Amino acid sequence: MPDEADTDDLAAALLAWYDRHARDLPWRAGPGAPPPDPYRVWLSEVMLQQTTVAAVKGYFAAFITRWPRVEDLAAASPDEVMAAWAGLGYYARARNLHACAQAVAAQGGRFPGTEAELRALPGLGAYTAAAVAAIAFGERAVVVDANVERVVARLNAIAEPLPAARPAIRAAADRITPALRAGDFAQAMMDLGATVCTSRNPRCLLCPLAAWCAARAHGAPERFPVKPPRKARPARRGQAFWIERAGAVWLVTRAARGMLGGMRALPDDGWTARADGAAVPPFAADWQPRGAVTHAFTHCDLTLSLWSADLPSGNPPGEGMWWPVAQLGEAGLPTLFARAAERVLGDCP
Repeated sequence: MPDEADTDDLAAALLAWYDRHARDLPWRAGPGAPPPDPYRVWLSEVMLQQTTVAAVKGYFAAFITRWPRVEDLAAASPDEVMAAWAGLGYYARARNLHACAQAVAAQGGRFPGTEAELRALPGLGAYTAAAVAAIAFGERAVVVDANVERVVARLNAIAEPLPAARPAIRAAADRITPALRAGDFAQAMMDLGATVCTSRNPRCLLCPLAAWCAARAHGAPERFPVKPPRKARPARRGQAFWIERAGAVWLVTRAARGMLGGMRALPDDGWTARADGAAVPPFAADWQPRGAVTHAFTHCDLTLSLWSADLPSGNPPGEGMWWPVAQLGEAGLPTLFARAAERVLGDCP
């Protein structure tokens, strides 16, 4: 565990490493450069939660091209934002993203510059507020994402399992966070965890913090952070229905709350993370089986059986819309239903 007297040296060593090895990312300013646009920092940090850098790059470029300012994003319709977000998962974040953009636009398009004020915006939790405050405004803030969590747990050989260890990890991160170059320090910790202090096979010989690392001194850095036994996800079953009329498919908008909330989707039988679906089609028809797709959610594993039927005229019961099958890629279907559509179309003669 680094002594208090060593924390300045630790921060200096990490920042010197970052100056040479910082990742080149489209939402970043270079080491030592003036802080980047808060809009770009905020947008990237929301996208990066639970998602990889490689996956986010394309989405970030598309959002910035389509909505270059926070006011532009605020003026978009919720459906446009949700469709552009499709595939990033955690769709409640897209709703919060839009609400936050509208709140910032109402304040003249300026993000507040302190962690406390940022926390007051819709959808900004402790991590995102700290990251934006440090990276975009240079405020000293303790930024702890999964990469930083791993680095700090190893530096201090914190043996308490997650998630109970998180307060101790945050306190340890606080002790080593410098007042100067706070944004660079936060990004340096992220880069170190992503490229050197990795979950498996950490490259300790290349680590600028090796001299301070208690886990390395114990000879077992991969043991940290200590994770609790993984709980088995429940297996759920559901059905989805492909209803076609004159070259268009019937899509519905899922309820705002719940899994894939607010997204366009195929009609289904009401499956949830807690219960199987009712296995009842929305109306009587000559339903044909079209195989199944599986999908792993955070809270369950789903097997979704697919059925199709033609509707010569009229509309199915309930609210929905006809979407041209040839333009289905523009509907912004979440990954589960995009794969279901591919399965049905691939199975059709």
